[in-house]
Amino acid sequence: MTTSSSERAERGVSLGMPELPAPGYPDDVRERLERDAREVIARYPDSRSALLPLLHLVQAEEGHVTRTGMQFCADVLGLTTAEVTAVATFYTMYRRRPSGDYQVGVCTNTLCAVMGGDAIFDALQEHLGVGNGETTDDGKVTLEHIECNAACDFAPVVMVNWEFFDNQTVESAKRLVDDLRIGRTVSPTRGAPLCTFKETARILAGFPDERPGAVEAGGSAGPASLVGLRLAKGETAPARVVHPRDGGPHDEPQDKVHEPSPAEHVSSHDAPQDTSASDPAHPAGPTAEEGE
Repeated sequence: MTTSSSERAERGVSLGMPELPAPGYPDDVRERLERDAREVIARYPDSRSALLPLLHLVQAEEGHVTRTGMQFCADVLGLTTAEVTAVATFYTMYRRRPSGDYQVGVCTNTLCAVMGGDAIFDALQEHLGVGNGETTDDGKVTLEHIECNAACDFAPVVMVNWEFFDNQTVESAKRLVDDLRIGRTVSPTRGAPLCTFKETARILAGFPDERPGAVEAGGSAGPASLVGLRLAKGETAPARVVHPRDGGPHDEPQDKVHEPSPAEHVSSHDAPQDTSASDPAHPAGPTAEEGE
């Protein structure tokens, strides 16, 4: 059975001439990028090791990695465009099509999803009128789901241009994207002040963040994430005693019960939950059935 040309067109199949070479950057842009590229390449004993930061560099120019950007990387590193494309398409931090000033990533991995990440992602899709990886009409926000932000003790977490916005809810996430779209200043929970995606890409290429106070801005993992490090150093935290429910046996009073401060990031999901193991009256499962 043969396939007609119209059927091939409907399926997006092209059997014509290969795609033309990518157009070059304007002379002034290429001169500036070459100067930056030489600085990046000089950091490495093998020039091809500079490919990752150079992809961030060209992404900072146009907001995504274009064919022109990949051709530039190939030229300055002596690589083929196939080698550059293989890397650019492997890492999700490199955008392959135009995207927004703010990349809003919602963690939908296990803990964040259970704590509300799935609900936040679904709500933002409806609120913004975009799907995963799509950009709002005003070019401000690109929405995507992220597998893990490595911030489980702050779940659910949203990242904007790789800066943390912790302990989000559906309503707070909606306010966040609305503020981004109208140009209102928003501050990450921790880390450096927010900047545009192009500015972020240049920083990731290894160039200094020259904004006042950006380098000094702090931010680290939460207490729960650092327990293992403290134990490895031989440090021990005061015991935190959680008494069983009324009616059960109680431990002997402790000399000192550790009362966590707000800075220790204790939230509602630290509370014990009723389960089949802890609630004899409901041996088959949780005390509240799904959907109730």
